[in-house]
Amino acid sequence: QVQLVESGGGLVQPGGSLRLSCAASGSILSLYLMGWYRQAPGKQPELVADMTRGGRTNYADSVKGRFTIARDNAKNTVYLHMNSLKPEDTAVYYCTSRPLASADFDSWGQGPQVTVSA
Repeated sequence: QVQLVESGGGLVQPGGSLRLSCAASGSILSLYLMGWYRQAPGKQPELVADMTRGGRTNYADSVKGRFTIARDNAKNTVYLHMNSLKPEDTAVYYCTSRPLASADFDSWGQGPQVTVSA
C-alpha cells in the first residue's frame, strides 16, 4: 500500500474552478491506477475519474467535459482539475490507487471537502 496525501478543495461558487492534488509515497507498483472518488451526503460513493500510469483515462458521465485528471509520474502525483462546477459536485473527494495485479482500489486519501455554493 501507499500513503496518499491530498490538498486543495474548499468552497467555490457555481461555475467556478478548483484543483485537487494527491501526492503518493511508497511503492510505485501500487500506483498503476490512480483516481478520484467522491461521496455526497446520503449518496453512494461515485468514481469520478481514474488514469493509468500509461495515460489511459476514464470519467464518470456526470463530469465529462468539465473535469480533467492528470498525472505526474515523476512526482507520483495525480491531479483533478474541476471546471464549471455545479452544486451537485459538492462532496468529499477521495484520492485512491491500486496496483496492476489488483481489481480493487486499496489505498485512500483523507478526503478534502469540495462545496459548490453561492
